[in-house]
Amino acid sequence: MTDFHDRERAEEAKFAFDEENAFKIAARRNRLLGEWAAEVMGLTAEETDAYKKAVVQADFEEAGDEDVIRKLLGDLTAADCDVSEGDIRAKLEEKTVEAKRQLMSEG
Repeated sequence: MTDFHDRERAEEAKFAFDEENAFKIAARRNRLLGEWAAEVMGLTAEETDAYKKAVVQADFEEAGDEDVIRKLLGDLTAADCDVSEGDIRAKLEEKTVEAKRQLMSEG
């Protein structure tokens, strides 16, 4: 019975570890996306810092990435930037890979 409980605890620990890493990757990706969008909009360094935080916060509105995509698309459109939803989705994938690489290199 001990082997079963040990295995169960190991699975629970792995699940928690994976969830924590997924959260860290998403938060870092959102900061990177915010930095990219701020650059496209021509924001100052101070505005960029605030915008990156706003993009990270936007991800807490609902599960998934649609809340972040909506925020970026709305802000970029309002700033009269020529960026499509497809461009944002492609950048989201690119920044996800970059965030994973950064976290792996830190660990």
